[in-house]
Amino acid sequence: MISELADVVGAWKRGGRASREAVLHELATIPGVYVPAMYDVTYDGAFIASIAPKYPDVPAVVDKRTVADLAEWPYPKQQLVPLVEVVHDRLNVEIFRGCTRGCRFCQAGMITRPVRERPEEQVRTMVQEGLRRTGYDEVALTSLSSADFSGIDGVVAGLVNDQEGTGAVSVSLPSLRVDAFSVGIASEIQKVRRTGLTFAPEAGSWRLRQVINKLILEDDLYTAVDAAYSQGWRRVKLYFLTGLPTEMDEDTLGIAELAANVVNIGRKHNKQATATVSVGGFVPKPHTPFQWFGQNGVDELQRKITMLRGALKGTRAQLKWHDPAATFAEGIASRGDRRIGRVIERVWRAGGTFQEWSEHFSLDRWTDALRAEGLDPDWYVTRHRTRDEVLPWAHVAAGLHADFLWDDWQSALKAHGLPDCRWTPCYDCGVCTDYALEHVVASPVPPAGGSQGTGQDLARGGEIPVLLGRKPTGPLSHDAATGATEERKELAGVLSVSEGDEA
Repeated sequence: MISELADVVGAWKRGGRASREAVLHELATIPGVYVPAMYDVTYDGAFIASIAPKYPDVPAVVDKRTVADLAEWPYPKQQLVPLVEVVHDRLNVEIFRGCTRGCRFCQAGMITRPVRERPEEQVRTMVQEGLRRTGYDEVALTSLSSADFSGIDGVVAGLVNDQEGTGAVSVSLPSLRVDAFSVGIASEIQKVRRTGLTFAPEAGSWRLRQVINKLILEDDLYTAVDAAYSQGWRRVKLYFLTGLPTEMDEDTLGIAELAANVVNIGRKHNKQATATVSVGGFVPKPHTPFQWFGQNGVDELQRKITMLRGALKGTRAQLKWHDPAATFAEGIASRGDRRIGRVIERVWRAGGTFQEWSEHFSLDRWTDALRAEGLDPDWYVTRHRTRDEVLPWAHVAAGLHADFLWDDWQSALKAHGLPDCRWTPCYDCGVCTDYALEHVVASPVPPAGGSQGTGQDLARGGEIPVLLGRKPTGPLSHDAATGATEERKELAGVLSVSEGDEA
């Protein structure tokens, strides 16, 4: 696609740059290219009424383009090496693309389907040649879930143990599923240097993990952290989301319970063992089943963080959290329509630069800019969407059927999880069937066991084989209990109205 874009722009420049409208029009006819100026949006009050192309040859829906086989696609061979130390200062090697674990909050997993693994030998070549050319002493095997790569144990062992001519090179796996992490992987990684380990259970209870389709068993987490601590790690990082659909206070407090149990496991191996609990506010994303969900507001997210801080006292687990005000601003951008472009410009003109830096961030700039444009912040952020609403990205296709996403949203509200479609029958999400694609996976069975699609009894997913810690106690306040109940009622109301509309 890059070469096609370059050809069009090159011809336009050589022709004297006669018409900007003409070159944008031609670019919009390239499959997979979205040019916003080539589409007209009409509104019905605050809602979008329609999105239509300006010209007959501009597609009504822009479809994504996907590399079917990574083995046949050129990969970077002459990587740039910075002259100064940078974040992630290491060799990055992509081992596969796509993920079909089906986490309902994960935009990347939804839009990059299907799974396409590189051949193991190609991965080895990329690492060896990359290290030789760059001089790095660390390599990251990147993907959306690196421990899911077929034969990952052997790949890691080979890279660590076969380092002729490269020196002591450490291996890191930035994306780890706790149900695909083993003692074997842990023992190989720590041979050179113990890189950081981050596990992402995402939710504090089995019920909520079924809602978000992160089908991680309690035993999966405890087995993974036990493997890490047993191989010499003294600290692991656990990542969770709060503000998820149907979340109750007991789900939030479950985060503290899991963290306390993790620390207790670590202290069996090392009395100094600790855990860092990182909590982010959930922001719904387009092209996911949660795109219809209205996220929690600032006050509600702050209440949950405060509750967690109290529950984690004395557990040797350190809590870090994302600013709820910043989460609200992210929600504005996440599902905003083209009217938010003017809002972003206003924020910038008001001095809103470096907004990711807490010392420069101000939510007031965003809400003031919205109101100056006649827009309601809560309409964009905390409002639940209905099925018949035209969403701002309806004319951009990531390959997923709208019916599939809506049905998965209904399954989420019923706390019904779906196993990985790599190992189970097709759910007809639309990617493989409509785009003539298929999974490229070396192994016919799930790697390293794992709980999704391996025949384990997910009905017993919340059971803990051994009581490792004390559950945080204390009754919910009247306000907290009422707020959680009202949230569920509101979601149920959206569901029933939409079903009635369908009928």
